[in-house]
Amino acid sequence: MVRITEDLVRKRAEHNNLEISTLEEISLHQQDIEKIENLDKWCRDLKILYLQSNLIPKIENVGRLKKLEYLNLALNNVEKIENLENCEMLQKLDLTVNFVGELTSIECLKNLAHFRELYLTGNPCTEYEGYREYVVATLPQLKYLDGKIIEKSERIKSMQDVGVLKGYIIEQQNRHRKKREKEKEEIRRHEEMKEKSKKGTDWYTDVNGDQKDSQDAGEPRELNTEEEDDEEMSAEKDKKFWDEEVPFTPESRVAVHEHMKKLKQKDEDKNKPPPKQPRRLFADDGRPLNVNEAKIDFTLTEDESENCFLLDVACFKHMDTSLIDCDVQPNYVRISLKGKMFQLCLTEEVNADSSTAKRSQITGHLLVTMPKAKPVIKPAKPKAESSSENKENRQKGNRNTHEKLEVDASAHKTVDIANIVKEKMDKVVPPLGHKSRQKAQERPNSESFVDDPDVPPLE
Repeated sequence: MVRITEDLVRKRAEHNNLEISTLEEISLHQQDIEKIENLDKWCRDLKILYLQSNLIPKIENVGRLKKLEYLNLALNNVEKIENLENCEMLQKLDLTVNFVGELTSIECLKNLAHFRELYLTGNPCTEYEGYREYVVATLPQLKYLDGKIIEKSERIKSMQDVGVLKGYIIEQQNRHRKKREKEKEEIRRHEEMKEKSKKGTDWYTDVNGDQKDSQDAGEPRELNTEEEDDEEMSAEKDKKFWDEEVPFTPESRVAVHEHMKKLKQKDEDKNKPPPKQPRRLFADDGRPLNVNEAKIDFTLTEDESENCFLLDVACFKHMDTSLIDCDVQPNYVRISLKGKMFQLCLTEEVNADSSTAKRSQITGHLLVTMPKAKPVIKPAKPKAESSSENKENRQKGNRNTHEKLEVDASAHKTVDIANIVKEKMDKVVPPLGHKSRQKAQERPNSESFVDDPDVPPLE
């Protein structure tokens, strides 16, 4: 049974920003609803209500909808018009193809001043003699009946014969009521016979089940032939169901609906893909496997200076951090990205307690730092010497350098080789006819000479 829930109403209220308290129009057709409920509490401002193509057997829980103008209940199982006296603004009522047999129930619409249109096409009451005349005479404010306008002359004639028509209508109603009681009794007996037949064949189905179990335990059986037999049997049952002649009643409509629902469910199960096996994260011997369901890029580097692994995962930039889960174990790291698993096996054990995970606010990448469990032994670095020790070492280095003694030039006993050429150059004889160049003598300045800095020098 499908009920009118708040989620269903909000889903159908997308045009009103999912607000149901101010909703004026809603369509709940073809939802397999079997009862009208909760709308008079949640949607007090409803003006148009579509409930066609459901399985509603009774009009109820609409009396508080004071603003309701149009109610569509076509293709349902309504047998009586009732509970509409308080719908003060009701203008149009559609009950096409229902099972209304009690025509006198339209008197509940008599005091609705704004009521103008009524549709009863396809109901048993339309086959009554004097049906249209009785409706026109009972509802003086009505302007359209089954889509046809009511003429003034037709109304006057109907008002004149209303007394006689009502007796005919009541008599036909009683015959219809007895007919419906017989139909219900036949349906009840038919259901009892079906139950007895099922109970009588239970032993046979059990034997078949035992035979199937024995076949499963022994030789393998052919599945294809069994599936074909099942399909043939279901096709025969389907054909038998549709070929069976049954009266057009609310019960037959419900049975057709249930049959269609089973066929639809069967097709869905048939076309449904096989269930996906869960992803294996570990091998049979317990080793972790490399898994990348999200198909994201990543880089794993080893930092020798810090003795750790660096895992850079290219997470989606705009993904919320709450959708990311990171788990570091001694021999593997696992990251869940919106339900998609990423697992990477490590070559060395890491310290899970000291591991950290950071996410970039610019690129969205996730950086996981995992220190190794085994420390690396490195040579000790030379200690830095103090300034006083540096000075002492410099002094020691200066002492190790060779020091030269300074000797007076007059104390040389050997020949000065560097000045031999210079002395010879001073004693060189010029060639014949060569005149020696004398330096020009500068004339002394006169006593009246004044050195004026403003006067430029002579060239």
